[in-house]
Amino acid sequence: MGGRETEPKLLALWSAPRCRSTPFLRMMAERGDRFVVHEPFSHVADFGTAEVDGRVVHSERDLIDALRELAAERAVFFKDTTDFHYPELVGDTRFLREATHAFMIRDPRAAIASHYRLNPKLGRDEIGFAWLYELYAAVKDAAGAEPVVIDGDDLVAAPEAIVRAYCERVGIRYVPGALRWRPEVLPGWQRTARWHTAVSESSGFEPRREERPVDVEADPELRAYLRYHQPFYDELRARRLRV
Repeated sequence: MGGRETEPKLLALWSAPRCRSTPFLRMMAERGDRFVVHEPFSHVADFGTAEVDGRVVHSERDLIDALRELAAERAVFFKDTTDFHYPELVGDTRFLREATHAFMIRDPRAAIASHYRLNPKLGRDEIGFAWLYELYAAVKDAAGAEPVVIDGDDLVAAPEAIVRAYCERVGIRYVPGALRWRPEVLPGWQRTARWHTAVSESSGFEPRREERPVDVEADPELRAYLRYHQPFYDELRARRLRV
């Protein structure tokens, strides 16, 4: 599949926050064969606007149209996070079917701890696994097939094998040289730069030691969040890429 003549024009990666989706986007940018868009749906939800190849959009509907039109002209990859809910997207069966979607997860204890360090006031739904699963189910129903699920911990442990398997599943060529990159801040990261410091300083899929450990189980509120999101993570993890 990785060598097929016609590759998908629009690739999407959806992730709960802090699941290592930004390093995956950095790898896709390093390939150089797709126009890469960083978190446009969450930017619309959080800031009221997003930019797609110079076009400013103000709503989910406008964003979906912009991505569709851009993908008609050139190959596109975008990634986004589910700390926000996207009802227009979830209800757009056509778009869910047109794009080739993948989903990224991580042990929710680690994801919640990492999220909490950056946002101590985070609410339950911002953790994102429930909304991620809702979107996964919508894509599966629309496409009539199981989308790819990547565990961020698996990605760091075996990047070559996981990326190769992803490429084969979605139908794009595997580019081994894209697994290493120069540390830098990409243009689309300015609005949310503090969330991407580790990736900006990285040169590949590298595990990082968290500086301020957070014991999710010891905090009653975080523990309740974990109990809520764990079943959605478990459902997705059971379907993850295995290599």
